[in-house]
Amino acid sequence: MENILLEVKNYVAFVTLNRVEAMNAFNYETLCELASVVESLRTNSEVRVVVFQGAGEKAFSVGADLKERKSLSEHDVRRNVLKIGEVFASVEKLPQPTIAAINGYAFGGGMELALSCDFRIAVAHSMMGLTETSLAIIPGAGGTQRLPRLIGEAKAMELILTAKRMTAKEAFHYGVVTRVAESVHFMDEVQALVDRILANGPVAVQQAKYAIKNGMNTDLHTGLEIERKAYELTIPTKDRVEALQAFTEKRKPNFKGK
Repeated sequence: MENILLEVKNYVAFVTLNRVEAMNAFNYETLCELASVVESLRTNSEVRVVVFQGAGEKAFSVGADLKERKSLSEHDVRRNVLKIGEVFASVEKLPQPTIAAINGYAFGGGMELALSCDFRIAVAHSMMGLTETSLAIIPGAGGTQRLPRLIGEAKAMELILTAKRMTAKEAFHYGVVTRVAESVHFMDEVQALVDRILANGPVAVQQAKYAIKNGMNTDLHTGLEIERKAYELTIPTKDRVEALQAFTEKRKPNFKGK
């Protein structure tokens, strides 16, 4: 694969959008590669956190490759829109916690990939937004659905209908990103969040994510039942026993994800 790079180290998968010359825009080939990488991570027991990032220093991703889009038939445009929606849904459904490390421009589909992740950390000089209406289209990879669920209907309507380009600081105030960091500290901030997640039981982390994600889309009673079943899956794990033993011995637990 050339357009998507994957590196796994210390239980963390770094997925890099690698089209620097195109500001990491998504053409169809890139979407297919990303789909394959995401699927490979789903059942990889050596991966406990996934970080999505853009190659280079200018962009996370500027979204759809408009140079490619100009040459596509209507049928091919529909194919691309379907594919990007499927891929980002797969990202959202990954059992591992996911972090979008927004290191520059994140527009259109690039912003929608970030919205598919659990956390968004942005470098201070980044710019981002769902700008599709300025191109006479609408967000088509989940933006009109995920953004309102994240920050509320009125704010999302404002951002989408005006095609607003937000600074990282504005995105933080809107609630779109969870943290903003200066360039020199950016990856340290990402790694700090990764480390805080890795310090906890891997099975528990995944089950907590599952309970939150699935419970948010239903009523409270059903959500509590989802939580109970997720909790039950942690009871027979060796990690739960290890946590109690470590507490007794006043040491850090050594979790194995089992």
